[in-house]
Amino acid sequence: MSDFQHPRLARIYVDASRIADERGGAAHRARLVAGLSGRVIEVGAGNGRNFAHYPQAVTEVVAVEPDDTLRAHATRAAAAAPVPVTVVAGHSEALPEGPFDAAVCSLVLCSVPSPSRALAALARVLRPGGQLRFYEHVRSANRVYGLLQDLITPAWKVMAGGCHPNRDTLAVIRRAGFAVEEADRFAFAPQSGIPPMAHVLGRARR
Repeated sequence: MSDFQHPRLARIYVDASRIADERGGAAHRARLVAGLSGRVIEVGAGNGRNFAHYPQAVTEVVAVEPDDTLRAHATRAAAAAPVPVTVVAGHSEALPEGPFDAAVCSLVLCSVPSPSRALAALARVLRPGGQLRFYEHVRSANRVYGLLQDLITPAWKVMAGGCHPNRDTLAVIRRAGFAVEEADRFAFAPQSGIPPMAHVLGRARR
């Protein structure tokens, strides 16, 4: 798991995610998991900011997080969650055995080494007809902003632990064989002093 360790960035992310949630991200997380039930796998669970929002109909969340620092925070968050949450070490292409009724990807497909392989792994552990819930920042539909994201991506992914600001994640989800049922695109500035970024929040079926 050494390739997935970014302790300095993880510490920054803990504070940044709290600020983002205060600026509206918490409401996005609540929408992300609303209506879920049964057994859920969350990939790239980070510091566990989604856990508080899972509805009571969820019987178990298996939360996969590769970074040791973030996983420690997630374990503490799991203890206060309203549903049973088990936090495990792993990454997007090495997932626990299914089947799961739903999968949750939250601000993670931007930074996995291969979103197509990550989605293929999720398809393998989801039951037939299982849901994929996603909340991601994505490439802007504005041509100028999109080209700017392309330009900054090589440097940005080095500084930000593999994050690609120019990924067209919705297209990748469709190419992976998921049927997109809902996709809400909106602009959101998770931190002060930065322009709003394109985000997409929605659901798809295996």
